[in-house]
Amino acid sequence: MPPRLNVLSLARTIPYRPKAQAQWLSRPTMRLAPTQTRAYSDAKSEDKVPAADRSKRIDAKPLGHVSEEASQMADITGGEGPDLSQGTPVQDIVKGDKKAQEKLPKVMQEQLKSNASSAPKGSRSYSTTTTPIGGGSGAFDMGLMSFTSPPVEAVPAAPGLKFEMPVLPLPKDGHVKHRYDPVVDQVTNLLMRHGKKSVAQRNMALILQQLRTASVPTINPQRPLLPGAPPPSHLPLNPVLYLTLAIDSVSPLLRIRSQKGAAGGGVALQIPVPLGQRQRRRIAIQWILGAASKRKTNTSGKTGYAQRVASELIAVIEGRSSVWERRNMVHKLGISARANIVLPRKR
Repeated sequence: MPPRLNVLSLARTIPYRPKAQAQWLSRPTMRLAPTQTRAYSDAKSEDKVPAADRSKRIDAKPLGHVSEEASQMADITGGEGPDLSQGTPVQDIVKGDKKAQEKLPKVMQEQLKSNASSAPKGSRSYSTTTTPIGGGSGAFDMGLMSFTSPPVEAVPAAPGLKFEMPVLPLPKDGHVKHRYDPVVDQVTNLLMRHGKKSVAQRNMALILQQLRTASVPTINPQRPLLPGAPPPSHLPLNPVLYLTLAIDSVSPLLRIRSQKGAAGGGVALQIPVPLGQRQRRRIAIQWILGAASKRKTNTSGKTGYAQRVASELIAVIEGRSSVWERRNMVHKLGISARANIVLPRKR
């Protein structure tokens, strides 16, 4: 038979450690909030000046003394103010206090008595007279006039008017609605989207800034600008002239209108119609803005569109823009369609 095994002798003790449980610390129900005030630390500060006096803000600095304020006012007005280097004499401080005068030294008491006996009875160190200027002595009037401003001559106004008449002719930018150049105003209105005029004005300012800081353009002789245009080196100096010259150079002189039934049988005819100055500029601006929207954006952000428009205006001046081809095409159509114009017969 196999030997018997003692089960108890083979048993192995396994240490068992219970998991430590987190004990919640008791907290008081009421917590004291930290104080919002900070005490002055005289030990750390060398000059021992409060924090309010060391502040750099103007509204946080303490007010100066009355004598300092009077001295500053005297410097502004040009008068004589108190001397800050010297203090107020003791005699002036205790002049109205008899108890304080009794405790003064005998030298000061005798000086006060001598000053009181030498001054005439009823006299004062300052004047309380109510006599108007010009009613007293000449020296008194001259002394007061030296501290007063010179008289201002009244300008006679026209009868029935509260204010003066305006100076004629009126300036061109005097009216609030017409204070900008007409070309700048028209381009701003065409730049505007969704009624946001301020955004259009910001883009217009960026466009003029880009034209002003751009290099001198190179003129293409095959696509000349308007006759009488300034030299290219003068254009960046005047960005409004730069903008006006670019728009007027590519503005078409006419437009093509399709008139139905003019040829008979419902066939439409192309009839050229002349345009006014504002109409020509409107079409040119629309062409330039359309060509600028097709350009690649070199920068990101709010200034990207304005830079594209400015680059297109520079390309118009240099003859590299596609707007010149559209203008030439419209003029060719107008020349070929001028035969369709029917002049009125003379009676």
